[in-house]
Amino acid sequence: MNHLGIAVVAGMLGAMSASAAHQTWTGKISDSMCGATHKTMAEHGTAKMSGRECTMACVKGGGKYVFVRGGKVYSIENQDFAALQAHAGHTVRMTGEMTGDTIKVSNIAMPAAKAKKKAY
Repeated sequence: MNHLGIAVVAGMLGAMSASAAHQTWTGKISDSMCGATHKTMAEHGTAKMSGRECTMACVKGGGKYVFVRGGKVYSIENQDFAALQAHAGHTVRMTGEMTGDTIKVSNIAMPAAKAKKKAY
């Protein structure tokens, strides 16, 4: 019986530490070729390319998805995460585990729109 109590407590502590590792940040999904800015969009043949189009073109050309927050660029470990392509170039709320400058993504969502004040 005493071993069961120890196992339950150990399991709960393990679950708490695993959930504590997940964090959520707001930033943009970009690419490793452009990083925080898309100043090199002209390299794709047009200066009128959107950030999303540029990110998609750079990833197609061999770049990797990255997460940009506060001007700092973070690598993304799981490049096959489906929502990366869907949200390329978008400002998102990303949840995951950060180790150094690398994030293992567990969720990506669009941030909630700010409600506009009504004028009376």
